[in-house]
Amino acid sequence: MSRLLEVRSLSHRYPAGWVLREVSFAMPAGELACIVGPSGCGKSTLLRCVAGLTVPTDGVVRLRGAPLIGVPTDLAVVFQDYTRSLFPWLSVRGNVAFPLRWRVSGRAERHRRAEEALDRVGLRHVAGRRPWQLSGGMQQRVAIARALASRPSLLLMDEPFASVDAQTRAELQDLLREIRRDSGATVLVVTHDIDESVYLGDRVIALSRAPGCVVADIPVDLPDERDQITTRESTAFVASRGKLARLLQAPARGMEPTRD
Repeated sequence: MSRLLEVRSLSHRYPAGWVLREVSFAMPAGELACIVGPSGCGKSTLLRCVAGLTVPTDGVVRLRGAPLIGVPTDLAVVFQDYTRSLFPWLSVRGNVAFPLRWRVSGRAERHRRAEEALDRVGLRHVAGRRPWQLSGGMQQRVAIARALASRPSLLLMDEPFASVDAQTRAELQDLLREIRRDSGATVLVVTHDIDESVYLGDRVIALSRAPGCVVADIPVDLPDERDQITTRESTAFVASRGKLARLLQAPARGMEPTRD
């Protein structure tokens, strides 16, 4: 598979100090990778650098081999706080279609694309409602649909399921796996949950405590078809989860990234 995203020696410093140091990884097209690490290790900063929203202090981000300058047009981001990312005065359909105003000409085509995306996340029947009339899980589905409507080649997700209950979180995890399978998009998910990273990802990139650096880059040895019960009970899942937990507890200094 061709390399879509490349991050090389990326470091970032805020006035209070370094938050990321020498982070490097690459993603082929079509991969679903998870970045996992403790709170404050720079995961969200890394995602903002990949999105073109933050210019790193050092290092480079390349998309299809070209250095990233600004926010790419074929990239979409889903944030944790769906309540702030949706416009309460617009309908669900209007929210999903909103970013298409700058990409798709014709209102009818924008609405068609919006309803297609809503159908993919199972929400076509609430297209005319306002976001505040929906549950938290449904609002996050709307945020995902809005990202999908632009048909991005790279989808970035920052703790996308952290603000919903456990059952809804499991449903959204399965939805994301299904969307990636059907669309073929490249997906990079930031999470602090080791179990979630192993369940979702084809691969897990683990960061140390701040300043975050890569301490593990591990392929996930699980089948593409996954189930919330049998997958999590499997020997492969338990082994991957345990390995990541041990690596995240180890001191960051002097460690070379583990690649299996």
